[in-house]
Amino acid sequence: MCNNNVDCSCFSRIIERIIGLQQQGDSLNDFGCDRPFLGNIISNLGLNTRPITFYGNTGEQFIFPYTLNGTDGTSGVFRVENLDDCCCRCRILAPNPDATATIPYIATESFFTINLNCICAMQCLGDTFVSGL
Repeated sequence: MCNNNVDCSCFSRIIERIIGLQQQGDSLNDFGCDRPFLGNIISNLGLNTRPITFYGNTGEQFIFPYTLNGTDGTSGVFRVENLDDCCCRCRILAPNPDATATIPYIATESFFTINLNCICAMQCLGDTFVSGL
């Protein structure tokens, strides 16, 4: 359940930084969700997404449905697209069905908006390239 008395600024600052990185990139050395570059220290060529996951106050991971190429599925991995105060618009990333591919996720055309006051934890996954953006 959302707690409207919680200040979402810690999440919104991180998400704002991720959006900026996905739009233009950066090249400083640091680690974590708000690491100021996409990719690893050695190479950041071709990476355009910092996938994230959200968790509620009881530890449950947020999972949303999507449809991709006529197939329905669910995923708990997202790409942040936009931020408006405490409301974050995310694109659902589907797992790549090709197990031999080096690209772990496929962009869907499924989106949701989440109130950052409703999350208790956010996890950043390894930076990657996502096609179809």
